[in-house]
Amino acid sequence: MSTPTTSRAIGTAVLLGLTLAPFLLGPYAVATLSRTLVFALLALSVNLLTGLTGLPTLGQSAYFGVGAYTAAIVAKDLTDIGPLQLLIAAGVSALVAVLTGWLAVRARGVVFLMLTLAIGEIAHSAAVNWKPVTGGTDGVSGIPPVVPLPGMPALELDGLVYFYVLAVFLLLLAAVTRLGATPFALALRGIRDNEPRMKAIGHPTRRYALTVYCGAAALAGAAGSMWVSAQRFVSPGDAGFEIAALALLAVVIGGSGSIRGACAAAALIWLTRDYLGNLEAVAGRGPLLLGLLLVVAVYTLPRGLAGVRLPHQPSRKRAA
Repeated sequence: MSTPTTSRAIGTAVLLGLTLAPFLLGPYAVATLSRTLVFALLALSVNLLTGLTGLPTLGQSAYFGVGAYTAAIVAKDLTDIGPLQLLIAAGVSALVAVLTGWLAVRARGVVFLMLTLAIGEIAHSAAVNWKPVTGGTDGVSGIPPVVPLPGMPALELDGLVYFYVLAVFLLLLAAVTRLGATPFALALRGIRDNEPRMKAIGHPTRRYALTVYCGAAALAGAAGSMWVSAQRFVSPGDAGFEIAALALLAVVIGGSGSIRGACAAAALIWLTRDYLGNLEAVAGRGPLLLGLLLVVAVYTLPRGLAGVRLPHQPSRKRAA
């Protein structure tokens, strides 16, 4: 475990690196970092369910896709203001979660996992077949560049888009971190650890589960909106099984319940997929690298990245 001083130093270094990235890296690397931050938000939404509440999910790509398509339609037909796109996308994703989650939260364990997988597959099928809205397999293109605030110019350059994505990521990360310190989060951990006891002392566990389910969907929808802001394109593949599986994998590798671990694992997975997988020496073998990464993580990091011990100064012995 690390001391608070070490944790603050690491956090400051990471934030400084993220801030300086557009000045040090090329356009492709900066665009990859933007996608990585969006994927980290999706992993955080999975962590709310899987890590905090003990509900393993393969359905967050559904709400990610709903948010992405909603933001794309809003950007093309209503407004190019980014925060408005984000709020509408998060709201629509949460509404869809209310309609689908009331059934899912009645189950636990493998049954819940299968129900969320079915929800994800239904969403993917809808994205493919609802052509008047989603464009089918061609997706939605021609999305105008995002405007961060009213009166500001549209963000055309990759570096400017990256700073917008980074700002939203930090705000949502702070909100999720604050949520983890609330009494509601303690109740969710109680559901994860011993739900029968929580019911016995009078807690409405199903209502709690539905609330966090909708909150996680809203966060996934916000991530979908940021995906559209960064990519200016959305297709059914963005709501597919692969995205859901990678997000769950990020939580497993990062350490179930760890916010920092989920973000770090999301970055590791996405950079392996989009950067290392495109190197000439391993071109076309990105899935193989991800499989090897999972095997190594399971055998060497049983508690995930959150369980890695950092060096720190030994405590001073008390005087006799």
